[in-house]
Amino acid sequence: MQEAVRTILMYGVIPVWILAGLGDWWSHRRTQIERNAGLAESAMHSLMMAQVGIPVLLALFFEINALLLAAMVAGIAVHAVTAWIDVRYASRFREIVPFEQHMHSLLEVLPITAFLLVASVHWDQLLALFGGAGEPDYRLRLKEEPLPASYLAGLMATLLVFVVAPYAEELLRCARARPAWRRQKA
Repeated sequence: MQEAVRTILMYGVIPVWILAGLGDWWSHRRTQIERNAGLAESAMHSLMMAQVGIPVLLALFFEINALLLAAMVAGIAVHAVTAWIDVRYASRFREIVPFEQHMHSLLEVLPITAFLLVASVHWDQLLALFGGAGEPDYRLRLKEEPLPASYLAGLMATLLVFVVAPYAEELLRCARARPAWRRQKA
C-alpha cells in the first residue's frame, strides 16, 4: 500500500496542487491585485506557500515519523487560518470569482489530502504522536529509500518555474505598486 500512496502523491496530488497554485496566481494577475489588495495579500500568499511547502519539502527528503506528521498538522492548521484571513482581507478590495474560489478550495483540501494519505501508511507514528500505542519518533533522518533523483530534480524545477517564480513576480509587482491602504487614505 505504501508504494500506491507514494505514486498517488507523486503523480496525482502534487501535480494537481501545483496547477491549482498556478490557477490561483493567474486569478490574482487577472484581477490585478497590485492595484487593489496589494502587497499585504501577496505576502500572505508567500506565507501560505511556506506554511505547507516546508512540511512537503521535509517529507520529500526525510523519513516520515511523528516529527514530520506534527509538522504537517501544524502547517495545515496555520495555513487554514492564514487562508481565512487572506480571503477576508482580499474580498474587501476585489471580487473573488468562482474560478479563484475553486482554486482556493483545492489549495485548502490538497494539503489535507496529502497528509491523510501519508498518515495512512505511517499510522503507528500518527497514533504515537497523539498518545496511542508505541513511541513517537522525533528524529530527523534522511529517507532510507530516497525518491528517485530524476523525480526530485524535475519536481524542484517545476516548483521553481510554476510556483516560486509566479508568486515572486506577484510579490514584486505588488511591491512596486502603491499599497491599497494609501489609496484608501487619498
